[in-house]
Amino acid sequence: MKLLVGSLQLGLLYGILALGIYISFRILSIPDLTTEGSFSFGLSVSAALTALGHPWLALLAGMAAGAAAGAVTGILQTRFRIHPILSGIITMSGLYSVNLAVLGGSPNLSLVRAPTLFKILPFLSKNEAMTVLPACFALLFLALVILFFHTHVGMSIRAVGDNEDMVRASSINVNGCKILSFCVSNALVALSGALIAQYQGYADISSSTGILVVGLASVIIGEALFGRRGVTLGFISAIAGSLIYRYIVALATKYSPLPAYMLKLVSALIVALALAIPAVRQDFGTAALKRGGKTHA
Repeated sequence: MKLLVGSLQLGLLYGILALGIYISFRILSIPDLTTEGSFSFGLSVSAALTALGHPWLALLAGMAAGAAAGAVTGILQTRFRIHPILSGIITMSGLYSVNLAVLGGSPNLSLVRAPTLFKILPFLSKNEAMTVLPACFALLFLALVILFFHTHVGMSIRAVGDNEDMVRASSINVNGCKILSFCVSNALVALSGALIAQYQGYADISSSTGILVVGLASVIIGEALFGRRGVTLGFISAIAGSLIYRYIVALATKYSPLPAYMLKLVSALIVALALAIPAVRQDFGTAALKRGGKTHA
């Protein structure tokens, strides 16, 4: 039971990360490597402010930090025309030092005695808050991003991802749309990190290692189950994919003969399998058509 509840809680928290990954990976069709830096940036800022006794402010500051990281990547891509992957790597690399500075030069910070959100909510015990809060935040930001991408600005961002040249010809500020989308994406990623810091009671700068794989796995697993049928279902499937991914990882680590340090390998294999599903389906469909054609012939 503890395994099921814990996976649900983490799936919801990392579901917010999946929302951010979906924006860059699916809507803009750009692999944004800033993710690993912005996740740990939000985590570090949240931990530092929570240790000072400001858990709510920590979330807002974490989101602002992630948005700033996304803006840097967006400017590097649009203003200085640096390749998208290189832009993300540059920002991610620079944020490693920034995160160490935020944590006071230490790679980790304990929040055991700090007033995290999961400890201070009235009428809820810590265990109850660890389920209720992730669900509330996941549903709230799911609704917000769905609404945002149905506004004029959100539709412009979607159009940029679909056909940048056509949008540029329509006098829409393409560079501004890209920068804004990177800000929104990384703000969500950083919020996930900010919540994770308070959830687990500590911040570790290495927590973001491989976090992009986690987000991609969530998005891809969700799409494998629900298909790609618009942004509304896409965002919902990202949250659902995050939950399923967490349960797969939990089962794999519990019943697998592999040691705990092989978790990243297990995660990579899950992503590879999820990515292979569309190709396998297509191959089976093609083979079935060929067999049908030969039979009729």
